Amino acid sequence: MKRRLVFLLAGAVFLLGGCRAAGNGGTSEEAPGNVTEGTEEYRGFTLDNVLHSEDGGDIHYNLYVPDSYDGSEPCAIFFTLPGYEGLYFQGVGENLYSEDFGFTAQEYDPEMIIVAPQLSDWGETSADQTIALVEYFLANYRIDEDRVYAEGYSGGGETLSQVMGKRPDLFTAYLQCSSQWDGDYGPVVDSRLPVYFVIGEDDEYYGSEPSKEAYETLRDMYREDGLADEEIDSLLVLDVKDAEYFESRGVEYQHGGGNLFAADGEIMGWLFGKDKMYY
Repeated sequence: MKRRLVFLLAGAVFLLGGCRAAGNGGTSEEAPGNVTEGTEEYRGFTLDNVLHSEDGGDIHYNLYVPDSYDGSEPCAIFFTLPGYEGLYFQGVGENLYSEDFGFTAQEYDPEMIIVAPQLSDWGETSADQTIALVEYFLANYRIDEDRVYAEGYSGGGETLSQVMGKRPDLFTAYLQCSSQWDGDYGPVVDSRLPVYFVIGEDDEYYGSEPSKEAYETLRDMYREDGLADEEIDSLLVLDVKDAEYFESRGVEYQHGGGNLFAADGEIMGWLFGKDKMYY
């Protein structure tokens, strides 16, 4: 019995020490939860960390942990999934080189942890890997579970819509940029997950119709659940940008111009202004 108690205490000390190392962006090769930490940095992000998931395989991600984080207080966390040009086979860090969401997010909460996964595609495998990654951070970092945010651009939006159709309970709010909805709707409605759709009216890749249809589908399901329009408006936003929005900012290609949404205070402010405890 004494020997068992010693082993239990030793294991607890090891886990606590490991969490502190991960939270402070330590340089050890193995972080808690079977993670190999990256060795390169870009604008405050550690590049190419790898979560070795038993079910999901190797999950690559870039990570920003603010210097203020020491694990003593719960903090917000933001997951940003890129479009095609930022997937892992395009090159390490390409999602950060090509998209600004992970950087402008810091303006809304400088003490927020930011995770920028680089997955392999925009299908169910990547959706399951995203869920595994979110669960890893919730288990190994001191996270305020009322402030878990997600954004997906283009293919990343396809992936995250599937994530929301599987595990909306993990998140506080979701921002879908220049994409289409591929996931289930029922779990989103049941969880009352706030969703913001933003896309160019003449998006060259998707068009705006898939976003409009997803928005209307969710809205109809909320009405069937007995929600008033005012309640639905607090949960759903459809923001279709016309050509002038892009052209006035020097952009003619609306789909590629979706990166402009990262600098739009109304859009990003909506996302980070949500708090799960109110839903």
